[in-house]
Amino acid sequence: LVDIATGWTVQRAIWGKGETGVFAALKSIESILPFKIRGFDSDNGKEFLNYWLYKYFHRREKPVEFTRSRAYKKNDNAHIEEKNWTVVRQYLGYERLDKPELVDMINDLYTKELYYFINFYKPSLKLKSKIRIGSQVKKLYDKAKPPYTRLMETNELSEGQKSELMQLKARLNPYNLRYAIDKKLKKIFKLAVK
Repeated sequence: LVDIATGWTVQRAIWGKGETGVFAALKSIESILPFKIRGFDSDNGKEFLNYWLYKYFHRREKPVEFTRSRAYKKNDNAHIEEKNWTVVRQYLGYERLDKPELVDMINDLYTKELYYFINFYKPSLKLKSKIRIGSQVKKLYDKAKPPYTRLMETNELSEGQKSELMQLKARLNPYNLRYAIDKKLKKIFKLAVK
């Protein structure tokens, strides 16, 4: 999942595309987000377009807006596709990871080191505006910042939440995170090759 406003990114690996697995992963993701979900936009896969998720988002005190992309319009989910490349593919590659025991190992990486490294330290650009000049489109980008910085600049968090995030960041070390990521990836690939 990707928060469009800040770029905050959370991943989960699941076995197959069953709606119960997707639902459990989504609940797990929502439990660690530092902000509330206001809207949920998915692609058109049956793993997202189902009664479980519809009920989950609409039977709340403050219902979450649930939308989907248009059929055959890949650019509707450009934010997800971009993060799929920079987070998933650049770390795990395109290898077929077809062993069920890898799911827990990948989720261990996703929920710990990679989650903190991507959201607290890895800067990304954010499109500010597009200007059409004749037949060309000139894009203007904001300064590259990690999602943590963008989140702290919003008014979405209370002072207590900001303080908690600052304390968490003070305990993190990007070099240790990167070392642990590489170590876990080696274990994952070693088991994947067997």
